[in-house]
Amino acid sequence: MKAPEPENFPEADDARRLQGRSTELTARVPQLLEAMRSVGTGLELHSTLDRICETAARLAGARYAALGVVDETGDGLSDFVTYGVDEDIARQIGHRPDGHTGLLGELIRHPEAIRLTDLTTDPRSAGFPPHHPSMRTFLGVPIRVQGEMLGNLYLAEKHDGTEFTDHDQHMARVLATEAGLAIGNARLYEAARQRERWIDGSVAVTTALLSGKDADHADHSGRLEHPVATEGTEGMEGTERTDYADHAHHALTVVAEQARRLADSAAGLVLLPTSDGGLEIVAVSSDTPDVSVGTRIPGKSAIVAKLLAGESVYMEDSSTDSRLVSPQAAHFGPTMVLPLHSDGRVLGVLVTPRAIGGRPFTESERTLATQFASQAALALMMAEAQRDRERLAVFEDRDRIARDLHDLVIQRLFAAGMTLETAQRQSDVPEVRTGIGKAVDELDVTIQEIRTAIFALQQGSSEAPSGLRTRVLREINMAAVPLGFKPAPRFVGAVDSAVGELTGKNLIAALREALSNTFRHARASRIEVTVDASAALADGTPAVRLSVADDGVGIPEGDRRRSGLRNLRRRAESLGGSSEVGPGLGEDGGGTTVTWQAPL
Repeated sequence: MKAPEPENFPEADDARRLQGRSTELTARVPQLLEAMRSVGTGLELHSTLDRICETAARLAGARYAALGVVDETGDGLSDFVTYGVDEDIARQIGHRPDGHTGLLGELIRHPEAIRLTDLTTDPRSAGFPPHHPSMRTFLGVPIRVQGEMLGNLYLAEKHDGTEFTDHDQHMARVLATEAGLAIGNARLYEAARQRERWIDGSVAVTTALLSGKDADHADHSGRLEHPVATEGTEGMEGTERTDYADHAHHALTVVAEQARRLADSAAGLVLLPTSDGGLEIVAVSSDTPDVSVGTRIPGKSAIVAKLLAGESVYMEDSSTDSRLVSPQAAHFGPTMVLPLHSDGRVLGVLVTPRAIGGRPFTESERTLATQFASQAALALMMAEAQRDRERLAVFEDRDRIARDLHDLVIQRLFAAGMTLETAQRQSDVPEVRTGIGKAVDELDVTIQEIRTAIFALQQGSSEAPSGLRTRVLREINMAAVPLGFKPAPRFVGAVDSAVGELTGKNLIAALREALSNTFRHARASRIEVTVDASAALADGTPAVRLSVADDGVGIPEGDRRRSGLRNLRRRAESLGGSSEVGPGLGEDGGGTTVTWQAPL
């Protein structure tokens, strides 16, 4: 392919004309070459823009210089840097120009050089905002690279009070050409760095989610549940749920923090779907109290349906966008709202709002953020799958332990009990027969306790919070604190499936009353709690029977416990059952056994 001829480029014409100009212009060529070298130094975009402004002002002897970068739509400015206007004046001026009006807009719509003796009298001028420095002489040239419009270079007010000359305009055009190359290189470098940062952020999120139990768990509808502990979950499973919730909240917070950092936004938010079709903030990364965890966006909001359908929403200014009904939106400007969706499931929503008046998100930033959200959603699903595999491994291990307990331990204990019973029958010594009998009874109790443990191991974690067995164990654990020891539980029959909700609630209340009486009055060192779902009433009606036996001092006549026992009896009789008191676990029947029963 033949290289284009130099005469096809107007900048080349400018360079040749420079060489044929006056002695004054020729003397300034070394300054121009040095300026071009300076402009091409470095790759960081903003420092490059600042350097171009300063170089252009020095080269043309101008008091002020500015450079506007055209946005992706080509009808406005995405960036605007100045030279000669100090920070205090810039703050007083306020918003920087957007390039839609005035001479700046004219240069964008018609990218040709403009040189004016008095810009205030030009009909294309839109005037100056308050506190803006006074300016008269003006020179503006477009910045192009390979036919693409990148922006405009503006100069105003020469130090010596004279007008800008043809020489100034020619050198500004040559400098603009070099500036275009520098801006193009800086943009490529910035885009590469930006992609690298987003990739690193995605890796950080994936690592955080997969390094532990850091993913949220999904309910049957395929949506993430809120990362909160299940209240009242008993024992080890309750600890696992609480730890899991902490990890889940940490993982979502990592997503919010990384998104905020990468998007250069004022906040990073993660929202999860609610049962009423809305969204709720569950993780926040922000330095301001404008948003907080627990804030809800109702389902009637126009953008919620889009987000839950997997569509992204971009807002130029959320404080004025009518689609948002959340009061927090009034505190922010340009905003990206991205669904966390993967494999057809919307797991949540990621929001990255910038401050009011902040720079709008570019198309490149939107693309990178969308890819980040997809990666985060995929990592959430992978972490969820990993958690399910870990839980499955735990359940398989529990099944193995339960089988071993049933097939090995219980069988050996049962065989040992039979051996002891044979020895008891063959012994002629009463003391030996009595001792062996007690050992056999202890083995029977141990076998029942192991069977209870086997049943608990075979239960799924989703059954644990609502099962009667779990509620009984919870009451026993709570009573263990004031008692100073833990009562021994024993379960017979299908306790969880056979006992109805109403009977179960009354049984728990009866257990609580019996344990409370024992603590206050019995001075016991041993308590046994038995729940038998295979019992029967006197008329043969299937029933559940609760027994609370202790080795305490018993119930003397006139003891205040009798009022509590009357309560137990009334509660049982209201269900068609009964309650009675008998001998306890101590020597010669010492102590008390409270028996409460009701039909199933």
